[in-house]
Amino acid sequence: MATIIKKEDRDYQPHPGRMDGWRLMTDMARQHQGLNPQYLNFDMRELPPHQYNAAYHFHRYAEELFMMVTGSATLRTPEGLTEINAGDIVFFEAGETGAHQLYNHTGEPCTCLDIRTSIGYDVVEYPDSGKLIITPSAETFRKDRQVAYFDGEERVDEIWNELKLKAKARE
Repeated sequence: MATIIKKEDRDYQPHPGRMDGWRLMTDMARQHQGLNPQYLNFDMRELPPHQYNAAYHFHRYAEELFMMVTGSATLRTPEGLTEINAGDIVFFEAGETGAHQLYNHTGEPCTCLDIRTSIGYDVVEYPDSGKLIITPSAETFRKDRQVAYFDGEERVDEIWNELKLKAKARE
């Protein structure tokens, strides 16, 4: 079934929990129509003047594509800064080389179609702050400490013995 989202139905709302400098707006028309894509996620975004869309980040398990619909913005990637304008399409591959961030350097809002692949989960990495976010649960961690798989698992025999004792006590 085809679903049409009409331009006149746009309803840009601020993302909850955003702070000054990060006032990205999302068109809620898709949600109002009950669209919940399984593998291809998309949103129309409005970025007010002098705001960032998100912290500089990349996706480990998703590709993303921006199409600038109106206005201009400055795009940050691992290669540096570049201006993108209405009609431009930018593809971000999964992994570090696909890192990105937008900043509206103009005095007018700009709009962008944001399309992302989805396999049901993603790990999003934020190089500037050293964070990792697991989506869709939005669990956020610092990346400054990587550990071996069996780190902290040395007491397995003790744990099993304690469980056996508890089971015997219930009998």
